[in-house]
Amino acid sequence: MGQLKITFPMEIDREATRQAVEERLESARIYKQLGFIRRETKTTASYELREGGTTNIISKAAENAAIYNVDTEARLQQKQEQVEMAVSKLNRTERQIIEKRFMEDDEIFDYHVFNDLHMSERKYYRMKSSAIYKLAFALRLEVYVEPRDIGKQPSEIA
Repeated sequence: MGQLKITFPMEIDREATRQAVEERLESARIYKQLGFIRRETKTTASYELREGGTTNIISKAAENAAIYNVDTEARLQQKQEQVEMAVSKLNRTERQIIEKRFMEDDEIFDYHVFNDLHMSERKYYRMKSSAIYKLAFALRLEVYVEPRDIGKQPSEIA
């Protein structure tokens, strides 16, 4: 029996996808470390130039700050929980790579991780790449190449 070949209707932009996943992992790490820094309201009056008469707009600084704080914190917490859930679904070695490289408090470089895991550099980068693409699909962060760019060499695009 032959292998089943899966084809996607569009080609994935590997670099943009990797960058999106790494940005999400970094923001989750920062949120986990620092939490959310709330926006404060201004206590001094601010005057703005209004040409053409009154606009009947009432400034609601306290309400706007409260809405921003609640919505943003909930959104950041949800993204952080999604990252943790997606990472927990990876196999053991991939999970260790992602946790050590992207989710620990200290910034650690790739060569530290593959030395700590007693892994060859080639195998490390293969497994890291695999884990990042699994996370991209789990977090829906995959980036697709525009249809007009498919089949062209990277030097021909842009």
